[in-house]
Amino acid sequence: MKALLNALQEGRLVELPDNIKNDALEFLGTLLEAIPEIADEGGITEKAFAREKQHNTGIGRGWACPHATSDHDGELLCAVGWSPQGIDYGSPDGVRVHLVVMYYVPDAQRNSYLKEISQLAKAIHQNEDLQKLQELEELSEVRHALLDAITHAIESVTPEARARMIQLEVRHAEAAAVAEETADILTLDPIARSIRPLAILIVPGSKPVVLSQDKSLVEGLENSATLAEELAKGAHAVVGDINVVLRSSEHFAGERVLHECVAFRGSAKA
Repeated sequence: MKALLNALQEGRLVELPDNIKNDALEFLGTLLEAIPEIADEGGITEKAFAREKQHNTGIGRGWACPHATSDHDGELLCAVGWSPQGIDYGSPDGVRVHLVVMYYVPDAQRNSYLKEISQLAKAIHQNEDLQKLQELEELSEVRHALLDAITHAIESVTPEARARMIQLEVRHAEAAAVAEETADILTLDPIARSIRPLAILIVPGSKPVVLSQDKSLVEGLENSATLAEELAKGAHAVVGDINVVLRSSEHFAGERVLHECVAFRGSAKA
């Protein structure tokens, strides 16, 4: 959530002039376009509108995170709008939105954006202070509340992230061990060498987003029309010659699901 923290520290938190959704998107889009680092980027508002037509970006508990992507290089940036009355945003949980965080997402920052949104959604659902912003009356109060809550959330993520990395390494080793024990089923040598950890974000109405260092896995899995359905049914999905083994799943607002998996290329013997 460093992009959000940077926005708060650099003064990109504003009170929205009204409680109309499209006006809020246009206001924040204009604010982003005024940032010197992206001053040559046009159409941020239009891109946010187009994305919103595809899928509502409300993430629940009074928050929404619209975004605009870009082919240009740059940093992940955002602007934050506070609505004291709340906006009828059409969020999945039906709660009026008081905080709109609009992101500018260069292609190279796509994974960083997905990680930030995942961490923010988790923080919002765990921290009651981030759910009660409608009770505050002044923008300065909102800023202080956000700075405290986001800073605490970032600090708490660090040990958790390390623990999950250790856990991932252990499970990766376990997966390799299981592969060795099932030599009568799988052609193991190439499979064991090709096991890769990855994460898969499922958003209704959109193709899967695969987070992996292996470009061929990303391309193969993101083009699958059945991957989301297969992962929802069980712990194993097959896309061409790619086997995906589900390790854990985390559910977020808007029926979004983040799956942690391992994948390998190979096939079971007949």
